Formats: sequence, C-alpha cells, structure tokens
Amino acid sequence: MKLMLVGHGRMGQLVARMAPAYDFTIAGILTSRSEEDAIERAVAEGARMAIDFSQPPAVPTNLPRLAAAGVSVVIGTTGWHAQEAELRAVAARYEIGVLAASNFSLGMHIFRALVEDAARRFGARADVGAWIHEAHHDKKKDAPSGTAVTLNSAMIGAGYPRAIDMSSTRAGSIPGTHTVGFDGPSETVTLTHAVRDRAVFAEGALEAATWLEGKRGWFTIDDMLAG
Repeated sequence: MKLMLVGHGRMGQLVARMAPAYDFTIAGILTSRSEEDAIERAVAEGARMAIDFSQPPAVPTNLPRLAAAGVSVVIGTTGWHAQEAELRAVAARYEIGVLAASNFSLGMHIFRALVEDAARRFGARADVGAWIHEAHHDKKKDAPSGTAVTLNSAMIGAGYPRAIDMSSTRAGSIPGTHTVGFDGPSETVTLTHAVRDRAVFAEGALEAATWLEGKRGWFTIDDMLAG
C-alpha cells in the first residue's frame, strides 16, 4: 500500500525506514516546507493512507485537507484534542478512516488497564492520594503528554474520586516514561511504563495503518486491539 507521511521529524523518519517491513511504500511527505500540492501529488502516486507524527497545531489544518483528498489517517501526534469534535465531523463528512492514539505501544495499553484497576481499588480508600509523572525528550512540545492525559482520564473513569497531581520532565533524549503512584499513610505503590526504543511507536502506527485500510469512521487503539 502507498503511504503518505505527515511530519518528517524523528518519528516520521523512523516510520519511513520501517515502512517496507509492513509492505508500505512512501508516496509523499507533507511538512511545513512542502509544496502546496504535496497531498495531491501523493494521491496521484496512489496514497490512500497517511501517518501523522507532526506538530499539534498542524493536525487541525492537515486532516481536513487529507480527508478532502480521500486519504485515511493514523494520528500519533498529541496536543490537538480541543478540536477533536470538529475533526470527527470532517472525517464523517468525507467518509475516511481515522485512528488516533496518544501512544502506539501495546505495553502502554496493558499498563493502562493495570492503572485503571489500581485506581478503582485505591479510589475506595479516602486516605490514598495519587499522582502521574511523565518524562520525555527535550524536543517534545506538549506537557503533560497525551498519554499522561489519557491515564488521568482512565483513572477518573475507573472511579478514582480525588485530584490526581500531574507533572512532567523534559530532558535529554528520553523516549517516554510514565509513572502512576498511589500514596497512603504508611505505604506507596508505583506503576511505571518505560519505552527504551521509539521503534515501538513506529511499529504500532504501521500496524494501525494496516488495520485501518478499507475502514470508515473514527477509531482508537482499543478498537484495533479488539480486532
């Protein structure tokens, strides 16, 4: 399948290197420096799918352009979700497929299930407080990370009723570490997910693009994992 890349930073370049292993050919690349007709040229080359690892402000601009060209999109960029309702409407209008996820690591989604269970159990204890800390490389723009926001929502949805303190670190080349903690009067429980190699995100995005082929609608990583 022909694939278009949206964004060509570290993640975009990694997706490009790994694409042949998933039977994808790169038909075009869209960046802030691309020519105005970059999408049209990629479509002419056969692209019907895009993977977006660009910047948060670019997603609300690029998705409508891709949708109008009939290109489905896997979105790995975070920090744009204030516009999600509008973008869902665009995807529905043009009948494309969109799979958006704050994290494409399979391990993270198992981790989220563990966090939900812990939040449900500790939520029943009025003397237990909770926090989320995430650490990423110093080039990551949004803080807290989209994954941390997802974990926070998962904890609230699981029934944790109190404020959850959230903090961030931006330093060096950290691929991504998320720690959820629960602290009581006499003990502390911490759960940590750490990424050692960004390849896990590229692999997940390419698997998502394979799964999304031929589908119409707005999907999450849970939809993909459910089959």
